[in-house]
Amino acid sequence: MRLSEVGFFLFMIDCILTNNYIFSRFLGCCPFLGVSSKVETSIGMGLAVTFVMGLASLFTWTVYEFLLIPLKLEYLSTIAFIFIIAALVQFVEMFMKKSLPALYSALGIYLPLITTNCAVLGVALLNINSNYGLLESVLNGVFGALGFLLAIVMMAGVRERLETSDIPKPFRGFSISLVIAGMMAVAFLGFKGLVK
Repeated sequence: MRLSEVGFFLFMIDCILTNNYIFSRFLGCCPFLGVSSKVETSIGMGLAVTFVMGLASLFTWTVYEFLLIPLKLEYLSTIAFIFIIAALVQFVEMFMKKSLPALYSALGIYLPLITTNCAVLGVALLNINSNYGLLESVLNGVFGALGFLLAIVMMAGVRERLETSDIPKPFRGFSISLVIAGMMAVAFLGFKGLVK
């Protein structure tokens, strides 16, 4: 879907709801399930992913268009994108360690795992494969990350409520999280016909 075809608002709705990276594309499920036990940590993770995805979209598009294509090295795009994403995650990690130490320790191992978060790499590759321009790439990255933020915060809210609920023994713990994630994915299917 192109920004020029549908306009800003529908492009945003498409990225956040219709083609949500968690529920429609099934990218980024590891931090989605791993960090979504508390709302505070899920907001922090979602904001960190939003920052990294937005900047990764900007830098990967720029490197692809102005370095890889002119040098005819397009086949190295995945490797180049991983290096760019790793550098951005290191920047975010250093910033959070100095500025937000409580959130830094709450995110734990999941913060460096943004480097291998397939949603971040997925948005960079999707931008290139969809022939998006610079603006569309950055907006797709930011709005896609906001969809990730929405999904992870919703899941954290549900999981916090489940802690005080009476759940049958076989479904306690991670099992009920998978059931809830599946139900949320089915609910997001309702947005499929919203943007064409």
